[in-house]
Amino acid sequence: MVARQFRKNRLAVPALGMILFLFAVALAAPFLAGETPVYLVKDGQRYIFPNVIKYKSLRGMDFSEWQPGPSDYAIRPPIPYAPERSNLRDRLQGPSAKHLLGTDDRGRDVLSRMIWGARISMSVGFIAVGIAIVIGMAVGAVAGYYGGVVDLAVQRIIEIVMCFPTFILILSLIAFLPPSIYNIMVVIGITGWTGVARLVRGEFMRLRESDFATAARATGLSDARIMFRHLLPNALSPVLVSATFGVAGAILTESALSFLGFGVPPPTASWGELLSQSQRFVDRAWWLVTFPGFAIFITVTAFNLVGEGLRDAMDPRLKQ
Repeated sequence: MVARQFRKNRLAVPALGMILFLFAVALAAPFLAGETPVYLVKDGQRYIFPNVIKYKSLRGMDFSEWQPGPSDYAIRPPIPYAPERSNLRDRLQGPSAKHLLGTDDRGRDVLSRMIWGARISMSVGFIAVGIAIVIGMAVGAVAGYYGGVVDLAVQRIIEIVMCFPTFILILSLIAFLPPSIYNIMVVIGITGWTGVARLVRGEFMRLRESDFATAARATGLSDARIMFRHLLPNALSPVLVSATFGVAGAILTESALSFLGFGVPPPTASWGELLSQSQRFVDRAWWLVTFPGFAIFITVTAFNLVGEGLRDAMDPRLKQ
């Protein structure tokens, strides 16, 4: 029923297709952009997917300068440039047949860096939101199921966390941690659980007095089994909607952190890092601003549209 209602949304369905496309690009980054061949025959030895599998005989080999011999054969990715490979002779070149989206101030291919940057953005979005959902569901379930003093204590904690400006709190935590993509994921996750906790709390307060919950208690089941086996599956609908909006917010937060220099440490490619370096060349390298900014805009918009589509599809008042 939800799927049928969702398919009626003319904006949410294409947005979901865009998200799946970006997810596929992120997964297939080693096969789309890079110097290491996808298939290699060297010195009579065959190597399947050396761009993913680390062969001992190929360790330390620089494929940027390697040329196949008479008996060698290599199939390279469509974009044969590594995201970290610099070439100062090609710096700040506009879009061309050689570099489809141009190069940055160090001669690195922008399209290659955007493809690999999609991995960073999608990873931060899903993992950070996953951490927030786990924390929020656990806290909200305890508060909504037990109520009373436990609920009051949890509500005060939620209100205290919500009083701090989220972005300022993230910057404060990042400043005390070494630069790492994993630290960014964790920090965004542990600062974004309050909304999920409030949603789960409200659903548990509604469900804890239902007939199936009373029957579960009457059979002698433990509180943990009742909460997470019987009540939680029936409280996931608003959490799924919140998760889609949360992924968009996490991607935007990571881009903002990278733009300010607190994000992914260089030379790792990310969309925010591309925007950060573009501010020095905005008057003569328009492609450094346009393409990463458009990618962030499209991704965030797609997740928001899918979130709105799920919200409408799960609203019983809109079902025909």
